Amino acid sequence: MIKVGIIGGSGLDDPGVLDDVMELDVDTPYGKPSSALSIGKIDNIDVVLLSRHGKRHQYSPTGVNYRANIHALKDQGVTHIIATSACGSLRMEIERGHFVIIDQFIDFTKHRKTTFHESFKNGAVHTPMAEPFDAGLRKLLFETSRELGFAAHDRGTMITIEGPRFSTKAESKMFRMWGADVINMSIATETCLANEVAIPYAVVAMSTDYDCWKEDEEPVSWEEIERVFAGNAENVKNLMLTAITKIK
Repeated sequence: MIKVGIIGGSGLDDPGVLDDVMELDVDTPYGKPSSALSIGKIDNIDVVLLSRHGKRHQYSPTGVNYRANIHALKDQGVTHIIATSACGSLRMEIERGHFVIIDQFIDFTKHRKTTFHESFKNGAVHTPMAEPFDAGLRKLLFETSRELGFAAHDRGTMITIEGPRFSTKAESKMFRMWGADVINMSIATETCLANEVAIPYAVVAMSTDYDCWKEDEEPVSWEEIERVFAGNAENVKNLMLTAITKIK
């Protein structure tokens, strides 16, 4: 039976999208997740919604308990995870409001717990990560984006930085040279953990800014991210609601 976990980024964690919703406060071996779980249905499909940064956006990217979040979804028996995230564009062709269905990541974080296997006392565990995002979910999200008339890119490399500060111009230009297409502060950590527990995982990333590499643009600000994201949140919501009904 399909049960979809949704990890909502800023503004996309509204339990109002669910029918027959109930709130469930849970604990895990890694502590409490960022928020209570909202459990309900979308078009008769079981869904578990979790707010990545907490209901009041109280957790910074480094402060998010990613292990507890993924473990909590695993405990609920989710069969797929779809995440949403704002991101900065490192490419001219990825404009504000465009969706990017990520296929690769570069992890540039420094202070995260990125594994459930810190001890090898029961044997070594080295999780393959060559293709970290589920191909089937990615195809579904891209095709649904196009059906709904949204500007979408079917692939892209996300670089995840520690935050909460934004990049310097030198860093932003370096990330472009490395081959990164978009930038954020959450996705690599989350992806590693979802892969370790073998739950198919994919991301809808919405471009909100051009980081600070583009000399003819103002450098990224939180206020600008919120403005663009709020203006496109309904599109992301429609994409998610439509795509979930097609998961098999």
